[in-house]
Amino acid sequence: MLTRRAVLGDAHVDRAEARKTDFDADFQRFITEGAWGSLWSRPGLTRRERSLLTITLLAALGHDEELALHVRATRNTGASPEDVKEALLHVAVYAGVPAANRAFAVAARALGETEAPNGETA
Repeated sequence: MLTRRAVLGDAHVDRAEARKTDFDADFQRFITEGAWGSLWSRPGLTRRERSLLTITLLAALGHDEELALHVRATRNTGASPEDVKEALLHVAVYAGVPAANRAFAVAARALGETEAPNGETA
């Protein structure tokens, strides 16, 4: 939970915990232990590096809500907007321009930047 709070911020985690129900409590525990307790807490990569890997995977898979969450979390992980841009350029080459185009729009909103009138960046 300490790692989850450090990356996503107390406000996000508090909201998520407040919304937890009997139905999804096991899933919430699984995510906290698996993603945050095991994966994000490993010593092999920095939080910045894990952040960028997570952003590229979420962008490539089209998971926009989680992508926005993790782009906002870069404020806590040490990844800069320039780092996010570079990661999304990799998405364009390795996962396709449409995935990266959508991800740039999501990231721009999450970073509070202006995007093109049609909601896309390219």
